[in-house]
Amino acid sequence: METVLVPIAVAVISGPIVIILQRLRKENSQQHAEGRVLLRNVAHKVDKIGTKIDEHIGWHKGKEE
Repeated sequence: METVLVPIAVAVISGPIVIILQRLRKENSQQHAEGRVLLRNVAHKVDKIGTKIDEHIGWHKGKEE
């Protein structure tokens, strides 16, 4: 009889803990998705700056000639 009660007790105790952890994990996934969007925006802006710097350096090279 004890062998049947142990798994039931473990399920009753650990069940709510698992549910809470799953909800926290979903929230964390949402935060990661928001972070990815922000990183894409930053990468796009950095690419724009790189292009502007390349054009500016080319402008200086044209002045030297």
